[in-house]
Amino acid sequence: MNERTIKVLEINLSEEKIKIHNRKDLGQWLGGIGIASRLFAEMADPSLDPLAPEQPVVLANGPLSTIFPVVTKVAAVFRSPLTGEWGESYAGMRLALAMRLAGYQAIVIHGKAKHPTYLSISSRGVKFKNASALWGLKVGEIGSILRRLEPNSGFRSTLRIGPAGEKAVRFANVNVDTYRHFGRLGLGAVFGAKNLKAVIIHGDKNEAVPNSKIFNKVYMDIYQRVVNTDIMEKYHGVGTAININALNNLGGLPTRNLKSGHFEKAENISGEAFAEQRLIRKMACSGCPVGCIHIALHRREFGPGYEYESKALSYDHELIFALGSFLGMSSQEKVLDLIDMVEELGMDAITAGVALGWVIEAYHSGIIDKAVLGTGVDFDDSQGCLEVLKNIVYPPNSFYATLARGAAAAAEKYGGKDYALTLGKTEMAGYHTGHANVLGLAVGARHSHLDNAGYSVDQKNREQNNLEKMVDSLIEEEKWRNVLNCLCTCLFARGIYDQDTVVSALNAVGINASAGELNALGDKIFKLKHEMRTKLGYSLDHLTFPKRFFETPSLTGPLNENTLQKMLDIYKSRI
Repeated sequence: MNERTIKVLEINLSEEKIKIHNRKDLGQWLGGIGIASRLFAEMADPSLDPLAPEQPVVLANGPLSTIFPVVTKVAAVFRSPLTGEWGESYAGMRLALAMRLAGYQAIVIHGKAKHPTYLSISSRGVKFKNASALWGLKVGEIGSILRRLEPNSGFRSTLRIGPAGEKAVRFANVNVDTYRHFGRLGLGAVFGAKNLKAVIIHGDKNEAVPNSKIFNKVYMDIYQRVVNTDIMEKYHGVGTAININALNNLGGLPTRNLKSGHFEKAENISGEAFAEQRLIRKMACSGCPVGCIHIALHRREFGPGYEYESKALSYDHELIFALGSFLGMSSQEKVLDLIDMVEELGMDAITAGVALGWVIEAYHSGIIDKAVLGTGVDFDDSQGCLEVLKNIVYPPNSFYATLARGAAAAAEKYGGKDYALTLGKTEMAGYHTGHANVLGLAVGARHSHLDNAGYSVDQKNREQNNLEKMVDSLIEEEKWRNVLNCLCTCLFARGIYDQDTVVSALNAVGINASAGELNALGDKIFKLKHEMRTKLGYSLDHLTFPKRFFETPSLTGPLNENTLQKMLDIYKSRI
């Protein structure tokens, strides 16, 4: 790869100072997760708590961000307060475009502000603004206020946290432009610990394309494949929520805290049902012609005397799984009530839903009682679940303070580990497909189904008998996704951005990279992540697998503990 200079904005909240670094050495890491991983490795201190002021938050975009179709994401790397180890998350909407047109490939934030603060970032520098009057406000409230405080002088993107982040809920998220998030692993708590309520980025510069003739040719080739083939069709049509019925019919939809892989009320909360009864709008991130963000109309009562309001809420497969089938919620109204609460408080929906599943079973088994919980709670009981969610953020007792650290921490203290559906201390995603999915979640860098697509590996290996092939597929996929995440391509478009396309797109913007160099980069990032997460406390030897995974048949049949252990041993031999 040819040499490139990467412009890094470093922000010290403690001293209210900034530095601009022009780093030629970072060019070899390409962008996105490559640059973010390298900067985090340089600055993070494994000896300090994840919420220590010195720990950095790194945001990075990629060289193709928003100038090619569906290259829409920004990577965030931090030390996760949920797991104590590697934290990695991605968000879209306008953030990548705003960062690009503000002139920064990466932003590093460290320190702790003396009082609640929000940052206003542009190509002209950074303003540190007092956010004391905004502290305590919910996500929707602060969004509307910030839009008035920060008039749009270009392409503006707004990141903000809710009360969950302020209260150090370890799975608090960061909302990005209302409908997207840095969701999992607790970046919102890191913001809160830094007294950072929000970040507004104004993209107000222009950027020329190096060779418009070459660029236009490659762009149109990619664009035509995005809009005129069926590769991206499902994402615009019903969206990822189409997976609800599909997985349910195959027995792979986690239901009632994974007591089953089939939900008898799935049709009520399916993507098709939401589209027919609730869908009011589809949206797209900047630089994307697909429009995969599906918005539902939710009418809710907020006070006595017929006081109602209508809200627009985004939904997708993971939200409907975590706050729907996993909790046995039988109606769209109940699912949207829970989505609304999670959004306004600023919590990750998957972790919140899976933690609620553990709470319901723990309550049924007598591990916790009504006196501690402050409410009764059951599957298909949205009101009880709403009360638990509020108490997580505003804890009335030590039980809720523990639950705010996630399901793994709660089960460690109170019991019920067998049905606390966490892997690597991270709550499971919405698939119960087989051994590769469980292993992939346990060993993936961020314990996400998006690391290595174990759910897909399972479906391509229905017999579950070629264990080495399955493990090698997980590793190969994770390494290539590191490359795509250097570009910050939306992973929905992974079928579009194959190796040849990536090489051509990079060449069109003046970056000469061969397929071999890209694969070597994916491997280098894979190894750097493993090195760093090991320093932060992760160990393949300390992984545990809750028994519920083996008690409930998956899409590919019953799981076997010995088989999973064999796969883990194969994985260890490859690292």
